[in-house]
Amino acid sequence: MKLDFLVVAAHPDDAEMSVGGTILRLIDASAKVGIVDCTRGEMGTRGTQTDRDSETAAADALMGIHARFNLNLPDARVEASVENREKLAALIRKTKPDVLLAHHPEDLHPDHMAAGHLAREAWYLSGLKRLAQLAGDTSAHRPTNIFHFLSHVAQDPTLVVDISHVWQRKLELVRCYESQLAAQDTEDDGSHFLFGSNIEVRISTKARYFGEKIGVQVGEPLVHLGPLPENDPLRQWLNK
Repeated sequence: MKLDFLVVAAHPDDAEMSVGGTILRLIDASAKVGIVDCTRGEMGTRGTQTDRDSETAAADALMGIHARFNLNLPDARVEASVENREKLAALIRKTKPDVLLAHHPEDLHPDHMAAGHLAREAWYLSGLKRLAQLAGDTSAHRPTNIFHFLSHVAQDPTLVVDISHVWQRKLELVRCYESQLAAQDTEDDGSHFLFGSNIEVRISTKARYFGEKIGVQVGEPLVHLGPLPENDPLRQWLNK
């Protein structure tokens, strides 16, 4: 399948929580969007792998995603190793996206950091003709751009996507991952393990903060290395 966008996330739910609004806007514009999760979230403190699998399927159906993949890397032990980056590069060559979206390499969660580095390295390697031939692929393919989305660490964004008119739908996507939002026992009050407030409150606070930066209700920040060209594919799709 030829995709327009491929989102690289460390765990199932990261894509929805970080850029769910952007994904919805792109799909609404008839872009073909895929997600690749590095792990299945099996080491999560809340819920089980089975819970996360069913929650991911519900989120996929709700957003109408075109394809979802999983690299099946070990949760809490994601590495930007040669083997892993070549596995992701092969998927990029297979799906031929015009743009990658991935975690920012600077984050508090080691898997998020590793997934960000993994995506950037695979983005470059996917365009090497001889590496593609070595892997048995017919051709190389490097996406035009790679954007990084933010999780735990704030950055100055290159671009903030206005998600105001899809905000309630994004919250519905996030709520698909009920096991990650609700308290699991008497020792768990439902708060985020690092910052205290619950996940939905954190997502809302972040979205309103960055939305205010561009004069809208809510927004999702993206970081691009270097200036964006006038014909940037992401902005072209968002403006449709």
